[in-house]
Amino acid sequence: MYAWLSRQDADVIAIQETKAQEHQLPLEVSAVSGYTAVFVDAQKKGYSGVALYSLREPDRIVRGLGWPDMDAEGRYVQLDFGDLSIASIYVPSGTSGPARQEVKYEFLDRFLPVLREKSRDGRRYIFCGDFNVAHKEIDVFSPRSCSTVTGFLPRERAWFDRVTDELGWVDAFRVVNQEPKQFTWWSGWPKAWEKNLGWRIDYQLISPELRGAVRDASIYKGDRFSDHAPVTIDYEF
Repeated sequence: MYAWLSRQDADVIAIQETKAQEHQLPLEVSAVSGYTAVFVDAQKKGYSGVALYSLREPDRIVRGLGWPDMDAEGRYVQLDFGDLSIASIYVPSGTSGPARQEVKYEFLDRFLPVLREKSRDGRRYIFCGDFNVAHKEIDVFSPRSCSTVTGFLPRERAWFDRVTDELGWVDAFRVVNQEPKQFTWWSGWPKAWEKNLGWRIDYQLISPELRGAVRDASIYKGDRFSDHAPVTIDYEF
């Protein structure tokens, strides 16, 4: 993955579910040449965690959302550059059972006011994240079979509707790519990857004033680095 990243020459790289704590990483991973790296680890080893790599030194670093329970799970980090903020966010999955699904609902409910506040604070935002929610029917391989599975439940999709329709946040990928079968995650089911039986649960949610800056969006599937595929968005500022 790091060889691929070095060829991308990306200004900012956002990673979710790092799992390893920063002190456990080899130097070539924690200190990628030319990049400033910022990690927010989960207290529990081998779990969650987010990171951002930036070619430019940020003006400010924000670690966490100010929620002790979720900050302990390493779910948010933000870099500020002038009036632009870029964040890496990892929403709880809810896959381990009803209790964690309730944690996921609570996280989404708490994050909605954060998005409302940030939409009014005069800054521009790019939220890069594994949201663990597929928004529309086009974002899953089978809307009918996925409709009862966490990640495509009615309450989760209704939350996404509020984010885009009520608060005005923009799904950057769909600004320039409306094609079906554009998936970013594949389950461990047999042949799910080979048959492209996937979900699009990795998004860049952007401030509405950044819509006109989106130039290109792609999902890299040339190599398989994990059960997710990298999403690349090009902006022109």
